[in-house]
Amino acid sequence: MADLVTWLEAGTAAAGAGGLGYAKVRAPRVYWSLVGLPVTWSRFTFTYRDTMEVCGLTVQPSGFRAFVKRNLARSEVRPVPPKVRRVHPTSVGLRVTLRLPAGLEPADIAASSERLRHAWGVRSVTVAETRPGYVELRMTGYDVLSLVRMPHTARPRDLVVPVALREDGTVFERDYRKIPHALTLGANQSGKSMYQRNLIKGLAQLPVGLIGIDCKRGVEQGRYAPRLSALATDPESAGRLIDALVAEMEDRFDLLALHGVSDLWELPGKVRPVPLVVLVDEVAELFLVTSKKDEPARDQTVMQLVRLGQMARAVGIYLEVCGQRFGSDLGRGATALRAQLTGRVVHRVNDKQTAEMGLGDIAPDAVMSVTGIAPNRPGVAVAGDTSGGWSRIRTPEITPAQAAAVCREFAHLTPDLPFLAPFRPVGQITVPPKPTVPPLVPAQPVTE
Repeated sequence: MADLVTWLEAGTAAAGAGGLGYAKVRAPRVYWSLVGLPVTWSRFTFTYRDTMEVCGLTVQPSGFRAFVKRNLARSEVRPVPPKVRRVHPTSVGLRVTLRLPAGLEPADIAASSERLRHAWGVRSVTVAETRPGYVELRMTGYDVLSLVRMPHTARPRDLVVPVALREDGTVFERDYRKIPHALTLGANQSGKSMYQRNLIKGLAQLPVGLIGIDCKRGVEQGRYAPRLSALATDPESAGRLIDALVAEMEDRFDLLALHGVSDLWELPGKVRPVPLVVLVDEVAELFLVTSKKDEPARDQTVMQLVRLGQMARAVGIYLEVCGQRFGSDLGRGATALRAQLTGRVVHRVNDKQTAEMGLGDIAPDAVMSVTGIAPNRPGVAVAGDTSGGWSRIRTPEITPAQAAAVCREFAHLTPDLPFLAPFRPVGQITVPPKPTVPPLVPAQPVTE
């Protein structure tokens, strides 16, 4: 009987260890809640002061405090670390609010984030300033980006579209009111198209006009035709469509002047035009020409696109530009257009120069992070903005059929815009077959 009990106890322990090992791989959230969170919280609690002192994140106490410690409390006078104000556990990690003592700034904590990560045995540590004198340590217990699951509360609203998940477990949102124009870069098979699908899926559910420019004969955006107000599938039609958008922009400025306002959102709701989002796929196709006679048309298209980037925000026209590479080597106007695209999302690229094109002018520290994205992790990208901040994100997997189904479901939200009638897509866009060239000499019968 004693042997049976021993075997049962050993079997139960082995099953529990096996279950935890399985949960660590297949259900990391469960493993974190059961094992990782208690261990990390205990390690943080018992080693906090020593860790901050070793990392140089302490300051010398004031003279009065040192006098009290030395003469009244009869204790050792130690440097003062940031005061822990709040510890909040989450399903993906641990968040700690710190009150900074005089002499420390958020940049000091951020510079030591890698050392704090190793000291407390977590996946990542990011630092965010919540208000003057306070920072929040966002510790992630496991690789959140290995299996992306968007929270149920992440839904499109106003002009805010949840697109991806950050490595600290928070949702990365594309907010067109704050960042009107954006640039997305990435090599083939890097997940750039996946990002665009998630963006279109969210935009399709909002009362906005979607305008597609896909010079690859519409093979990428043609499936979203039921929700598109306009679609250009070649450089020539794209140039005419951009000219129409510039004319609409000028008409909207006249409307603002008539009502004495400077922004679309200051207009009364009854006369406010619908916001427009222009989705440009493979922007390099608008810059490249095959002959010198096509250069004037190219320059006109680029100039009009730059005008949209400079002025269209105030009238509710937003640019979402996508490509594999975007620099001065594309031709005249490329650098001027890129300067207007304040939002940047860079996926895996083929060279460091492309990463510098996307992030070097707004977040230089993020360039090395882009070059470290593994080829077997499509959808992982680095998102930055003009504030200098950046974060690693990953979009959830979505098929083209799923995005197209959402566009069909919300096709009734497609606004009726008369100025876009010549460019309105009809059904699904198909690639026309290439015409066959008849032989110059009739074929002769073959005789044996």
